Amino acid sequence: MATLSLASVLAENARRRPHKVGLVEGDRRLTFASLWSQALTQAAALVRAGVRPGDPVALLCPNTAEFPIAYYAILAAGGVVVPVHLLLTADEVEWVLRDSAARLLLCHAANVPVGSAAATAAGIETYALGPFDGPGVNGRLEDLASSVEPLPWFASRSPDDPAVIFYTSGTTGRPKGAVLSHFNLVMNATVNAFDANDARPDDVALGALPLFHTFGQTVSMNSVWRSGATLVLLPRFNAADAIDLMLAEGVNTFHGVPTMYHALIEEGRGRSSLPTLHRCISGGASLPLPILESFNELFQAEVLEGYGLSETSPTASVNQPVYGSRAGTVGHPVWGVDVEIADPAVPDRISLLPVGSPGEVVIRGHNVFTEYLGNPEATAAVLIDGWFRTGDIGVKDADGFISIVDRTKDMIIRSGFNVYPSEVEEVLLRHPGIGEVAVIGLPDPVRGEEICAVIVPASPAPTAEDVIAFARENLGAHKYPRRIEFVDALPLGPSHKVLKRELRQRFARPS
Repeated sequence: MATLSLASVLAENARRRPHKVGLVEGDRRLTFASLWSQALTQAAALVRAGVRPGDPVALLCPNTAEFPIAYYAILAAGGVVVPVHLLLTADEVEWVLRDSAARLLLCHAANVPVGSAAATAAGIETYALGPFDGPGVNGRLEDLASSVEPLPWFASRSPDDPAVIFYTSGTTGRPKGAVLSHFNLVMNATVNAFDANDARPDDVALGALPLFHTFGQTVSMNSVWRSGATLVLLPRFNAADAIDLMLAEGVNTFHGVPTMYHALIEEGRGRSSLPTLHRCISGGASLPLPILESFNELFQAEVLEGYGLSETSPTASVNQPVYGSRAGTVGHPVWGVDVEIADPAVPDRISLLPVGSPGEVVIRGHNVFTEYLGNPEATAAVLIDGWFRTGDIGVKDADGFISIVDRTKDMIIRSGFNVYPSEVEEVLLRHPGIGEVAVIGLPDPVRGEEICAVIVPASPAPTAEDVIAFARENLGAHKYPRRIEFVDALPLGPSHKVLKRELRQRFARPS
């Protein structure tokens, strides 16, 4: 019987390059041998705490060294990692713990107040990670690990066994647990490292994306380590700190979301020295062309935009050296994956559309998830004929490049016309007085929805009338925003995506 474990990503580095520094976080510089030794010892502690192969173990932890060590410890013990979003309330964490049937919670010391309350309500034990001597936990995992012998090797798992359960954003109702197998995640890490990118062991990557998120976890952590490269963690993203750290550590690889690239541009314009970046990947949301062009010019680098979802491990397509890159697209499907455009009006089967026709993005391949945990109806609604229906709107051109027009949930329907916020945002960002912008749809009794642009102004700041006039000149009559709101900053989640839901709630009232 074939076996496969995501734990092998770290285990193989410990065997092949034991003395190489694999992780940098603050003053800590950990070799691959040290990382794997700690993971095996913590795995033994988890077994002592009652974890058995197949048991879900929740992990609530920021971007510190404790996250990857505990992550690989869970995998080495044969457990299933349940990463927990850092911004959830105790009630929301409790729901994730109950829904996933987590055996216990591993919680960083900084998150114990929320984590402990949630675990107590869910009736499971909590073990703290990192320095901690307060109440509310059953002990520190490191202390338990000091009293046991490390596991001799990681537990055997089948390729189809679950490795990670990612809880997707709950735009409608509770978040769903997307189950990813060892095969899904090993393949995605491998393809990202060696097919989509020519990653090398001497690369140094900045880990600024949150590791609890699929982008940060698979692309920034697992793919970087699959290639034997060094990961430099930044616990909390700040553009000034990021540039300082990249310069100090010789970082040549950056993975980020559009708001991170914008922040680096703003900070970088005042710097006399900038890092030399050979590989820059953008994902998580559409990257506006003005940001891509400004970053490429300032940093003398090329940003390659990609596309994926939690349900696809995450990478489905990306601009790749083998195909060449095309700004404004998310490139070609990665090796072993098909990305096509289907008719969204045919829900019970996959009806592919001709080249150049916009429609629903559908994906099949080694990256597609197994199921939504305990939710067969939701699973059946999106897995059709071997394809995953993303709900996103895209188009494929004659050369095979894929463009994501917009996320379905963000699309605005004004007077019966479909308006895609990303298109409007891209135009508005070319106005010199606009620093950042998020375009949203707001309820309107006459038109169904009205288009609203929420703007962080640059200097000098424009007036609302200036913005509307500029938009009217550059957009169709059904696309330009009639309502303009100015704010000091856009609300961002821990993965630095703009929280448009919060903006809709805030401005869903007469202007």
